[in-house]
Amino acid sequence: MSKDDQIAFETALFMRAAAVETELRRILDARPLTSEIARPGRLMAAMRHGVLNGGKRLRPFLVMESAALFSADNDAALRVAAALECVHCYSLIHDDLPSMDNDDLRRGQPTVHKAFDEATAILAGDALLT
Repeated sequence: MSKDDQIAFETALFMRAAAVETELRRILDARPLTSEIARPGRLMAAMRHGVLNGGKRLRPFLVMESAALFSADNDAALRVAAALECVHCYSLIHDDLPSMDNDDLRRGQPTVHKAFDEATAILAGDALLT
């Protein structure tokens, strides 16, 4: 890979990651979406903690680039990419639990069960999976 190709790839990855990050912040906002009655504050905070703590967003990048190859709708691809990232983050939250790996840190930050508690981490992971 040439230096120009590498720069182009890194730029594309950064741009897709920024778009996904914006979408994740939108869907994980504390304010209820149109069809919702309420969003439990502690649960939403735990979900945000598990999702919005960095990461390369490589899976969403692959979804969006694959969709672009087939001229799929960009907004739809973005929603699918964000959903996939939520599923991935669910798996990390559950993997960090005391009954699994019992990790204290994820990406240099306290894991969800350390920042909140084990029950909240389980619920946050379950909500992200759903």
